[in-house]
Amino acid sequence: MNISVVIPVYRGETLIEPLVERLAKVLPKFSKKYEVLLVNDGSPDASWEVIQKLARQYKWVRGIRLMRNYGQHNATLCGVRNAQYGIIVTMDQDLQHPPEEIPVLLAELKNGYDVVYGAPKKLPQGFFRNLMTANIKRILANIMGVPSIKNISAFRAFRAELRNAFTNFQSPTLIIDVLLSWGTTRFTSVQVGIERPEERSNYKFSALVGLAMSILTGYSTTPLRFASWIGFVMTLFGLGVFIYVFVVYFTAGSLPGFPFLASIIALFSGAQLFALGIFGEYLARMFDRSMDRPTYIVHETEGK
Repeated sequence: MNISVVIPVYRGETLIEPLVERLAKVLPKFSKKYEVLLVNDGSPDASWEVIQKLARQYKWVRGIRLMRNYGQHNATLCGVRNAQYGIIVTMDQDLQHPPEEIPVLLAELKNGYDVVYGAPKKLPQGFFRNLMTANIKRILANIMGVPSIKNISAFRAFRAELRNAFTNFQSPTLIIDVLLSWGTTRFTSVQVGIERPEERSNYKFSALVGLAMSILTGYSTTPLRFASWIGFVMTLFGLGVFIYVFVVYFTAGSLPGFPFLASIIALFSGAQLFALGIFGEYLARMFDRSMDRPTYIVHETEGK
């Protein structure tokens, strides 16, 4: 089995060398031909210098330097498109994805699946972070059309031919898992030992929220339908208020004054602004894609 390992790198100058050393011990045990692609995603530290050093030290290490920071999924896509071998494994740089667990993913891949995720036996982050991440994964799984897969992660193994499903994809906003779902529905996950990273994650809470919005408005019409339902419910509510006013007028002869009117106006105005905000998110995505910005630009490469 020939394997390409893709690792996006950002602020990883102290992390990627021990990771490659562990890969050097593991990969020869189950693969005849293999390579490791380190994609430097505009890292401001000395990550590229370390990648160059590793590429000179190991013939099977290749470095790709992007022009600027494009994001983890964009850097991963760059590595996926440049991979040479039939099986692609993606993993994070921070050592929370143990290279020793790669054979577990590959074993499940042989059972007829096209994509296998490495699911942690125990989530490595805090309670609120884990809760947020779990909800994002649930949303993503439903958008992908495989709601049974709840353990989506960056530690994945898949068949290289899935790239054919998104050969012509060109957008700065992307989720690699959604692109994979364009080529197959044969997804599964296996439990693996996930190590808690010593370094703090580059993903902040605000970035997770932005990722959730990107998933929802970039690959799903659910928010639009939700806005439509809010409009429908508000219409029913308005009809109910009208009936209430009509009944009170003919029974009591008077109506509540300004507070009642102000509360109704505030309620409807809030619903309208909420719906407009959702429409704005979709218009922003359309504008972003209409600019035809590249997904990434390669600055230079290192290694064969």
